[in-house]
Amino acid sequence: MRIVVNIDVPELAPAIDFYCAALDLELSRIIDDDVAELTGASSVIYLLANVTGSVTSSSVAEARRYSRHWTPVHIDFVVGDILKAADRARKAGASQESECIAWRGSKCITFSDPFGHGFCLIEFDGETYR
Repeated sequence: MRIVVNIDVPELAPAIDFYCAALDLELSRIIDDDVAELTGASSVIYLLANVTGSVTSSSVAEARRYSRHWTPVHIDFVVGDILKAADRARKAGASQESECIAWRGSKCITFSDPFGHGFCLIEFDGETYR
C-alpha cells in the first residue's frame, strides 16, 4: 500500500510557497492549474485548490473553510533538528501553537499553516516512539 497526502488550500501559489519554504519540499509539477505535487517527504503531497465555501462532499453538509480548525487527523513531519525546523516553519508563516514537548522518546511542537490546518514537527531520539 502507498499513501499520498492531499491538502485542500484556497489558492495554489501561496500554499506552494509556504510548504516549500516551511518544510523544504519541492514543487514537482502543477496539474491542470488546480493541483500541485510536492516531493521531498516520505509521501507525495498534493495541494488541491478548492475555494472557500465549496462543498466538501455530497454526503457532508459542511463547506470548506480555511480559518483555524481542528481535526483528529493531521500530518506529523519528522525532522532531524526540531528547533531548526520550527524556526524555518515560523519564518515561512506557520503559527506555533505549543512549546516543545518531550514524549516517549520524541520532541514535538504543534503548528498551524496559513490555511488553518494543524500539523506537528516531531524529532525522534530513535526510529519512532518508545
